[in-house]
Amino acid sequence: MPAHKYLIIGGGMTGDAAIRGIRQVDEDGSIGMISEEPHPPYNRPPLSKSLWAGKAESSIWRPLDDLNVDAHLGRRAIALDAEKKQVEDHAGEIHSFEKLLLAVGGSVNRFPFGGDEIIYFRNLDDYRRLLALAEKKERFAVIGGGFIGSEIAAALIAKGRTVTMLFPEENVGANLFPQEIASHMTSLFQNNGATVLSGQLVTNIEKKGEEFIISTESEDSLVVDAVVAGIGIKPNISLAAEAGLDVQKGILVNKFLQTSHPDIYAAGDAAEFFISALGSHVVVEHEENANMAGYLAGMGMAGTAQEYDYLPYFYSSIFDIKYEGVGETSSRLETVIDWKDPLQEGVVYYLSNGRVRGVVCWNLRKKLKSARGIIGESGPFEAADLIGKI
Repeated sequence: MPAHKYLIIGGGMTGDAAIRGIRQVDEDGSIGMISEEPHPPYNRPPLSKSLWAGKAESSIWRPLDDLNVDAHLGRRAIALDAEKKQVEDHAGEIHSFEKLLLAVGGSVNRFPFGGDEIIYFRNLDDYRRLLALAEKKERFAVIGGGFIGSEIAAALIAKGRTVTMLFPEENVGANLFPQEIASHMTSLFQNNGATVLSGQLVTNIEKKGEEFIISTESEDSLVVDAVVAGIGIKPNISLAAEAGLDVQKGILVNKFLQTSHPDIYAAGDAAEFFISALGSHVVVEHEENANMAGYLAGMGMAGTAQEYDYLPYFYSSIFDIKYEGVGETSSRLETVIDWKDPLQEGVVYYLSNGRVRGVVCWNLRKKLKSARGIIGESGPFEAADLIGKI
């Protein structure tokens, strides 16, 4: 039975950051890592961003060579006994620990049809598979108009492929942006050659020969050579829940990223933590949260506890548009747009009861510190109060 002072379930960015946090405090304590992926840790955002722009795949790796980690790759943790401090993997091996981090991430939402022929874009193998298809196939359907869907559609268009986007919302980015910007995003894709089928709920995907037939609720059908889906993820909470740990949408943690068991931590996509600036618990599925929370969780596991009360940011780049945001950025909230140059540079504020809950900077860089400051203010704000504030 492998026994480790520190055990990490998950080999993504969060798990890697935790290892580095541990080593910042404890240079010698034994570290074990159980990862379902066959690959060592790597940076995930380039898979839908910079790799398509020509950056080398070798640039994504986060090597563990000098960190003295016992990495169990291609292993899935199937059971956690919190009291015995043991984890069982799918190969039947039992791993014991003194401190445990659940960096278990999220699982992609899937359709009840189409099987494994659909690429649910999430990891390195998905990227490699799609890249290979993009070298030999012409017609691609991208299902989903959010972060992944828009980035992958733009990447395929840049490679000269024929792209059709399908999603149930009215516009690309409709869940994030107010109508004016979401409509502009849709026009950007159309002007760059994409066919955008908005308001379309996919009801079936069937493969016939080398082609795919996509059916929609409106009874229309589409024939393509490959199908990519980016329809969101759900936090992996089942392992924690079955072990008796407190869960809601994610695995509940305190300000030190400890679960309801003091020797078990959680961080990254699966952790639900409290942000005082928002006054609520959140689950954040973005890179900065993975890196920062993972690192602090590792330090805490090694005995140097630090509070995690931070508004992590997110970012994306679509054609000539770059945007980054922080906080609660849902188009369901009241929005105020402060354009410096209409549709080219500006700030979107997201408000609830007169308080700013989130900010998106549209083609504006290095404004996140100001954005976090405004979210921390109690307000109340009127729309006019926010014009020129950033």
